[in-house]
Amino acid sequence: MLKGIHFLLTYRCTNECDHCFLYCSPGLSGTFSISQVEQALNEAQKIGTVTQIYYEGGEPFLYYPLLLAGVRAAHERGFEVGIVTNSYWAVNPTDAEMWLKSLIDAGLTDLSVSDDPLHSCDNGDEKPGNAVTAAERLGLSVSSICIEKPSFKTNQDEAVGQEKGEPVIGGSTCFKGRAADKLTEGLPTRSWRNFNSCDREELVNPGRVHIDPFGNVHLCQGLSIGNIQATPLSELIRDYDAKKHPVCKHLIEGGPAQLATAFNVDVDDEYVDECHLCFNVRRKLIDRFPQYLAPGVVYGLI
Repeated sequence: MLKGIHFLLTYRCTNECDHCFLYCSPGLSGTFSISQVEQALNEAQKIGTVTQIYYEGGEPFLYYPLLLAGVRAAHERGFEVGIVTNSYWAVNPTDAEMWLKSLIDAGLTDLSVSDDPLHSCDNGDEKPGNAVTAAERLGLSVSSICIEKPSFKTNQDEAVGQEKGEPVIGGSTCFKGRAADKLTEGLPTRSWRNFNSCDREELVNPGRVHIDPFGNVHLCQGLSIGNIQATPLSELIRDYDAKKHPVCKHLIEGGPAQLATAFNVDVDDEYVDECHLCFNVRRKLIDRFPQYLAPGVVYGLI
């Protein structure tokens, strides 16, 4: 039962964080047009189960007029509307209120703020706090996203596939996108054959999907069910069958290990976790499944 649609308004961002699972950066460009947003929202209404619309990125505030129009368009169609941001614009609480007031008037109901060292919010950066203060002053629901830097520790309780006393990963980083290339060094690894399930995403009955500026509809970052520029969103959702998807069916049956085996992908002996293996296997399969493993920017190929 699809409940949420998240617009990746752009892959452009003010930062180039090591943990970013979308490989966003300041050098990227491109976003939706308002007509594309409205068309997708109309399709979301046809689905009949969608209640929430989120705008994120990249950094959605970089395209503020479009963001404002998108919030209004979603609200007018009866959706709850949220935004995810790194708060680069919140130079002080008073100015932050100015940025948020128009969005609230347009129908914004929720704000999620990135606030941790991995989001480049250390060294005394007060912008996330300014955004939270401004939202609270305006009565807007607000929460902070805090991603912990990956670390390892000794496992005291036996975990699946591991013996008691073995090192395990701590922190909340997902090892896909830039994180798979930048943050895995020095972390404990296990044989790739151990990663025979996918528990991060609901691939059979997704509760939310992401749509990017190129039209790709993501179940997981870089794992698409199709493109809304070729097929209407409501039809993509209606016709999606995980067991018929050339990538998802293997992830469901046997995780990324089965995906690697099914297509004879050359892999390393060990990986940090299932996302680390899955991301690297999918990156090697892009040319084989360009419709379903897209866009290249998510895999660091642009």
